[in-house]
This record gives sequence, structure tokens and C-alpha cells, in this order.
Amino acid sequence: MVAIDIPTAIATIGAGFAIAGGAIGTGIAQSAIGSAGLGVVAEKPEQMGIVLLLMVLPETLLIFGFVVAILIMLAAGIV
Repeated sequence: MVAIDIPTAIATIGAGFAIAGGAIGTGIAQSAIGSAGLGVVAEKPEQMGIVLLLMVLPETLLIFGFVVAILIMLAAGIV
């Protein structure tokens, strides 16, 4: 069994929260955009490109969460 000190454990939990928060935020944003976008595409199929772009934009939340998690782990000396 590996012993982990308290600051490393807290940093690991914080990194997990950063990724989880980004994933939850992305899911909430994409659910709202997806349902509205489906209605738009059903009425105007030529708007598919714009709807697709709007669906991809919330993914940046997850990317930012991942970057913050990496920075937390680098600062704690985990990575």
C-alpha cells in the first residue's frame, strides 16, 4: 500500500473536482444547445453548420477543467 500525504490527497481531489465541474458544465450547456439546435435544423437544414459550431463551443469548459487539473497536479508535484 502506498502512503499519500494530506496535501497531495487534497490536490488530487481538487484536480478531480476541476475535471468533474468542467464535464458537468459541458453536459448542461450541450443539452440546452442540442435541443434548441435540433429544432432549428428541423426547420432550416442549411443552419446545420452554425448549430454544429454552437455544440462544439461548450467543450472548451472541459478543456479548461483539464488544464486546471494538470496545473494543480504539477503544482503539487504529482505529475
